[in-house]
Amino acid sequence: MPYPVVAPDPGVTRQVLSETPEMMLVAVGFAAGACGKPHSHHHVQATYVKSGRFTFTLDGVDHDLGPGDSLVIPSNVTHGCMCVEDGELIDAFTPRRDDFL
Repeated sequence: MPYPVVAPDPGVTRQVLSETPEMMLVAVGFAAGACGKPHSHHHVQATYVKSGRFTFTLDGVDHDLGPGDSLVIPSNVTHGCMCVEDGELIDAFTPRRDDFL
């Protein structure tokens, strides 16, 4: 069953690709200049840059990522990102982010 595309913030779209209670896969599109506001959650998150350029901030440390790059965000670590060039991220969460459903 396809999940709807939602726009949680200006310049950001999100679509759940697949999910089980144990894991979730999500596509997140960003327009240049859009940001993922700093936040934290108990989920472990892996992020893969499908396209575009991003600056991720994890626990106050910046990481510049481009196509093919990835990173893991541990539980409860404050993180956010700024989109430098239009792009798409593929995010995996464990356990599932029920707030995305």
